[in-house]
Parts: sequence; structure tokens; C-alpha cells
Amino acid sequence: QSQLVESGGGLVQPGGSLRLSCAATGFTLEHYAIGWFRQAPGKEREGISSISGSGECTNYADSVKGRFTISRDNAKNTVYLEMNSLKPEDTAIYYCAARKAAFNMCGLLIPISYTDWGQGTQVTVSS
Repeated sequence: QSQLVESGGGLVQPGGSLRLSCAATGFTLEHYAIGWFRQAPGKEREGISSISGSGECTNYADSVKGRFTISRDNAKNTVYLEMNSLKPEDTAIYYCAARKAAFNMCGLLIPISYTDWGQGTQVTVSS
């Protein structure tokens, strides 16, 4: 059974950092583009970053550019999201998602284009 599992969320003060992980089981992650999304209460799900199977192509939403870094370790079947300079407006449930894609194809930051989703991990930025 294919599954994505996020971890690494928690409570952090403004200006702090967290690293989220997205571990895949049941499928070979290098054959998939991976996206990170987030959803705050009362808001639509927002695409924030994506990475190609090769790791060569990455995308970032303007809201996180320069603060967040996406990376992957295909040997560990895991994708990471390093989040720095966190702000209260970054508070949300963070999800990773996968879509089958060519090795160097970047994923779009559009939720409907992804087929497999994790259950989410809560990130709260508050003093």
C-alpha cells in the first residue's frame, strides 16, 4: 500500500526553524514529483514548494521564497522542507503530495495535479 507520512511539525517561536520530512512507503519516490502544501483554518490549500524526481528542479511560492528550502534523498525515499525565519502566518497544517512525473519534471503548485497525499503535520508559529 502506497503511503506518504509527514513528520517534524510542532510549535516554534517567530523567527525559528523547523524541518519537515515526507517519507514514502510502497512506491519509489524518485519516479514522482513531490509538492508541499499547507492549509490554515478557513483558507484554501496553498501550494508552497515542489521538487522534481531528480531534485534538479524546484519551485517556491512567493510567500516562502528565500525562507524555505525543499530537498530530497531518494536513497531514503524521503523529501524534506527546511523552514527558516518562520512567521505567525506560516501556521497551518502542512501536507506533502506526490504525482508520477518524468525525472526532471517539476511539479506544479496546484493541489489537483497530485494523486497521493499524506495526512499532514501541524506547524504553529507563536510566541
